[in-house]
Formats: sequence, C-alpha cells, structure tokens
Amino acid sequence: MSLTIEVPGASAGAPPPRGTGHAIVTRGLTKRFRGGQVAVDSLDLAVPAGSVFGFLGPNGSGKTTTIRMLLGLVRPTSGGCEVLGEPMPEGLAGALPRVGALVEGPAFYPYLSGEANLRRIDAADPTSDRRTAAHRIAAALDRVGLTAAAGKRYRAYSLGMRQRLAIASALLVPRELLILDEPTNGLDPQGTREMRGLVREIAEAGTTVFVSSHLLAEVEQMCTHVGVMRTGRLVAQGPIAELRSGGEPRIRIETPDPAAAARVLGALGLTGVREGDGEVSADLGAEAPERVNAELVARGVAVRGLAVQRPSLEDVFVGLTGEGFDVEA
Repeated sequence: MSLTIEVPGASAGAPPPRGTGHAIVTRGLTKRFRGGQVAVDSLDLAVPAGSVFGFLGPNGSGKTTTIRMLLGLVRPTSGGCEVLGEPMPEGLAGALPRVGALVEGPAFYPYLSGEANLRRIDAADPTSDRRTAAHRIAAALDRVGLTAAAGKRYRAYSLGMRQRLAIASALLVPRELLILDEPTNGLDPQGTREMRGLVREIAEAGTTVFVSSHLLAEVEQMCTHVGVMRTGRLVAQGPIAELRSGGEPRIRIETPDPAAAARVLGALGLTGVREGDGEVSADLGAEAPERVNAELVARGVAVRGLAVQRPSLEDVFVGLTGEGFDVEA
C-alpha cells in the first residue's frame, strides 16, 4: 500500500520532466532482493541542482540501497534514475567523474598515512591532474581538519578521523554533485558543527550536496530540501521551510498566573492549551499573537513574555507519521 504524506508545498508524487534543473531524478525506482524483500519501493525523487538535500529516514529505510543504485553499484529491479542528466547505470562514464561520494565505511590502507592514502586514491582517478596533486591533497586535508594528522597511519585514526578522511577523498577533485552517506557518523559535537559548515561551503561554491542521514536535527540544520524515507517508500519531500509550514505554530506565554491565562486562551478558541510552571501554551491557529496579548492584558493577566514557536522538522514528521527519528547528534 502506498503511503503519501500531504504537506503544503511538498510532493511525494510524480518526478519532474527531463531537463528541469535537477541533479538527481528517480522514476519508480524499485529494488527487490532475494526472498521478496523490497528495500526501495517505487521511489520518485527529485533533487534540485544547487540544493543541500537531506535524504532522511530511520536505519533500514532504504537510503543506502537507493544511493548504491544512483551510483550504479546496484541494479534496480524496476524503474530508473538519472544523475546529472545521465541515465544510470548506462551513463556511468558520463556521470561518475562529476560525482564525489562517501558510502558506508570506505576502505583505506591501514599501514599508510592519511596523506599517502589520498595520494593513492588521486592517482587512480583518470580525471585528476597529477601536476596539482600535492596542492589538492593538502587542501582537502585542511578542509576536513586533518592537516596535523596527515602523516599519521590510518590504523591509528579514530572513527571520526576516518570519516573526515573519507570526505577528504571525495573532495580531491571539484565535483558537480557530492553524495554523503551518514557524514557525521563518529564525529564529536565540534566535528559535527565543522562538517555542517563544510557542507554549506561546498554548496555555496555551486556543488549539489545529497546527504543521507537518520539524524533529523542534523538534516534540519544542514539542508535546504529534504526527502523522507520509511520502509522503502518516500513519504514526503520538498523545501524544509515549506515542510515545516505544514505544522501548527504554538504560542507560549510567561505569566505569574498560568491558570487565568489558560482560561483566556480557551475563551479565544485556542486549542491544545497546556499549563506549566509560570507559563501556558496553546496552538495559535489563525489567531494573531498581538490580539492574544491584548486580550490577556485587558483581562488583567500579567504577561512577562510571549513567543510564537514554529514547529521543528521533528514535530512535523512525528505529527504526520506518528513516529520519531533519532535526533541525537
């Protein structure tokens, strides 16, 4: 059974026509494994060129299988996909030199240093310029914060350092599209913040960035657009701002008399009224917050503070699907 989430400004329906400025387009993309397991089910995905697109979903929802099909590593059972205008996997030769990718635990030589590993990777790339290799490798290590550890053997790297090196390997040559599968995996909070900044910097330079993650909070802070997977199906996609607009804003009032404030909010027809210690909140609906404030003051309720809280992306999707995502960074 198909599950489609109706969100204003978003669509989980038909993909765009060809030639409409999308870096990735899939049409009915499906992958069934032996035994009948459906990993990806009729996926219609549209990733705008120049966006930072968050491919979001719990572990096991089909994200990595989708990425493997996009990169020609796995053949779809049915449907098709285009990457940078090239049909996959037929257009591998035309697309892959323009794509950088980090997919699930890239392999490096444990007894070589981080820098030596990047030299080997760069030498194997027929599109790279050997004359600029040293400069590009140094720049890639610097961008991910590994300059000081460039000479350290890979086997001595922490999980976070290994993740940084993998991303550096994807940045050795300028790319039109960068595909990152769980890029913040193993990073500490500081490293996670740096990675967010790096992704934004790459996007501002004109590269489309496709980020797969199960961490909703990271996607919300990093991405301009989002697609949400659940059990192999796309349940929503669109600009984050428009997805968030599908949630109900709440008004929160700080007051020494929350019980009286709650009665006023109820009289105004606001729903979802909740009292707390020194505050009261409610669904704002179509009511103007300034009218709420004026009504509270007119009825003798002291107002210490008033704020309208827009729903987070987590709030929206919990409301739509009845389930949450991992929000721990």
